[in-house]
Amino acid sequence: MSKVLCVDDDPQLIRALQTNLVARGFEVDLAGCAEDALALAAASPPDVVILDLGLPGLSGLHVITELRKWSRVPIIVLSARNGERDKISALDAGADDYVPKPFGIGELLARLRAALRRSAGSESNAARVRTDHFVVDLAAKAVQRDGLDVRLTPTEWHLIEVLVLSPGKLVPSRSLLQQVWGPAYGDETNYLRVHFAHIRRKLEPEPSKPRYFLTEAGRGYRFVTGEMDPQDPTEP
Repeated sequence: MSKVLCVDDDPQLIRALQTNLVARGFEVDLAGCAEDALALAAASPPDVVILDLGLPGLSGLHVITELRKWSRVPIIVLSARNGERDKISALDAGADDYVPKPFGIGELLARLRAALRRSAGSESNAARVRTDHFVVDLAAKAVQRDGLDVRLTPTEWHLIEVLVLSPGKLVPSRSLLQQVWGPAYGDETNYLRVHFAHIRRKLEPEPSKPRYFLTEAGRGYRFVTGEMDPQDPTEP
């Protein structure tokens, strides 16, 4: 069952969305302001977000910007703001689709299903990542080494998942903390040092000389599938 977070300050509209989505087998969380939306997304991450831009207080654009600091969840903007500038701003901030009000529920549901398919497709494209020493199965949320499952904590798995989904790319420490622990985190780099030490002991052939899970001092972490570039400014 996919979970949808609906964010709108119109009680009648949000109830109608909830009724239609629940009737079609979706789990639904509701929020009427930006603060509640971000708190719900952090506490119980949704599979897709339907978001109004014209919220009381902080705007829907603020919600998009904050979510994109730590989440890749598909975001469908549902807004009465139909100007080209509003659409560009929302899409540039990280929204995946833009549906103007008034709208047809059939079209919205079709766009929601399409967003979920794209999200699922992007995950399945990298379902299994193989290295010389272990295999990461993203679909099964498991890692195997020498044909045996590696026992990982939920936090260790989430850290591995984030890095493996961005192979070769530096993931800043703040972004990694927010994606794994939530948007309230960002400075607790000691958390990362401790957990990556455990991950390396479980997966690296030489934990003191990491080949796959690399640290760039003061910047972040990187997952690579091949040999480490000796010029990379890394630390164990």
